[in-house]
Amino acid sequence: MPVGHRYYDAAPPPASYGAAELGADSQVDINGEHRFNAPPGAVWAKLLDPAALRASMPGCERFDEVGPDSYDVVVKVGISAIKGTYQGNVKVQDVQPQTSYRLAVSGSGKPGSVQGGANMVLAADGAGTLVRYTGDVKAQGAIARLGSRLLGGAAKLMIGQFFKAMEKQLEQPAAGGQASPTV
Repeated sequence: MPVGHRYYDAAPPPASYGAAELGADSQVDINGEHRFNAPPGAVWAKLLDPAALRASMPGCERFDEVGPDSYDVVVKVGISAIKGTYQGNVKVQDVQPQTSYRLAVSGSGKPGSVQGGANMVLAADGAGTLVRYTGDVKAQGAIARLGSRLLGGAAKLMIGQFFKAMEKQLEQPAAGGQASPTV
């Protein structure tokens, strides 16, 4: 099965996306999966490695550990009307080693604030690993007025960029090691 990413929509979107219907908050459900050509143990290690996360997060300017499984982040987003610099926190919770964990995310910037969570589930898939995620993002402020369609599109774009960058992280040899020769 090829490496790749698929998105799933959890529910049909509302008929209208106008700011009047959204009020002050807007919530977007995000679901999908990504297949890596690496074993689950390697994918698990990279997904929870702070250096790999920093290198894989689009626009990440800072990723500092502030406690066990808790990181302060600064991310610069350059997508349309959500453009700006956001400061926030990412927490890893409910860890089931090698199988699943939950990410709790909060952040704010000039365009508004976001809170969200995602459940990440890893499963062996032949010689590779399938990562399934389900989550939600709740936006407030000017970002919320953009509507769920734009927020969902921006979230999907950033998730796709993250997984592509994580693939590159998995292809790199371990520190002090050499890449596997190709035959």
